Amino acid sequence: MNVDQFPDRTIEINQKQYLYFGGTAYLGLPTNKAFQELVIQNIRKWGTTYGSSRNANIKLTAYENGEAFLARHIQAENAVTVSSGMLAGKLVTEQLTKTTDCFFHFSDLHTAIKTPNSLPIFLNHQIHPRLTDSKAEKITILTDGVPSYQTKAVDLLVLKEIPSHKEVTLVIDESHSFGILGENGCGIYSQINLPIKRKIMVSSLGKAFGLNGGVIGSDTSFIDQIKNTDTFISAAGMNPAFVQTLADASDIYRVQHQKLMENLHYLDTKLIKSEHIKFDKTYPLIYIEMERITDILNANKIIIANFRYQKNSRDINRIVITANHTKDDLDQVIEILNQSKSV
Repeated sequence: MNVDQFPDRTIEINQKQYLYFGGTAYLGLPTNKAFQELVIQNIRKWGTTYGSSRNANIKLTAYENGEAFLARHIQAENAVTVSSGMLAGKLVTEQLTKTTDCFFHFSDLHTAIKTPNSLPIFLNHQIHPRLTDSKAEKITILTDGVPSYQTKAVDLLVLKEIPSHKEVTLVIDESHSFGILGENGCGIYSQINLPIKRKIMVSSLGKAFGLNGGVIGSDTSFIDQIKNTDTFISAAGMNPAFVQTLADASDIYRVQHQKLMENLHYLDTKLIKSEHIKFDKTYPLIYIEMERITDILNANKIIIANFRYQKNSRDINRIVITANHTKDDLDQVIEILNQSKSV
């Protein structure tokens, strides 16, 4: 389906209007007028792009301002922005490869933080035996904040079973939890209180936060390591107009997050729960397994996300709720889901 304008809560296809419940603009920011005005003002001040290295002799205060906001919001000691969430993940795993004896991963990991030769954290439904053996070593555990096909934050309690002679670093891709979960959308980083050496979050900013770019949050020592890597030094930074907008839009983020939470609460009170509908009132995705559900929704002029995310994976049918959806929008989806026959 090709469209000629950004799909917000509605989408036009072949000159017909549909409700749209797809994408990743969870806070509804790409079409938010006040947010757009901030972006435009900052483009006028900082230009459309800045192709220089962050280590050049000229330093733009936009980066300092935006990264200070992100560190406060994440509740991390420090944060740094890069041009994409994918680069954020690759920078982190590339750096950790230098000091990690073995990587482990939770299932359905996003490509951004995948590494070669990583081992599954669970083997035959039990914690991998290498994580509990007597060998002292440095390990890194990789996970998404909210795993694919899930609607709740990853359960990390298994990490408590790892003995203290294993030095643990935890890397969390929060691209689908930052801006959504936690107080005012701070994500799950600040809530992780485990006996580990270090925790690191990476995230795209092009989803909930509405701006092309990525962020890494951690302790200052690790962020300094990232800033001194060849890749970071050689790459141009995130658009400075966008980084400054992060700091300027803090009130908008809070308001839009509240609207999203109100929509999810409303949905939770109306939607009839079913084993074929996976939904949690704190998270804006509904995964559905119903026969011909996309056809039924399309016939009622509703478009949802329907695609295959990675090669050899199963098709995804998911309804994405944003801060911009109205209660009437939600009612139309709720009515269809409550009436539809499950498989």
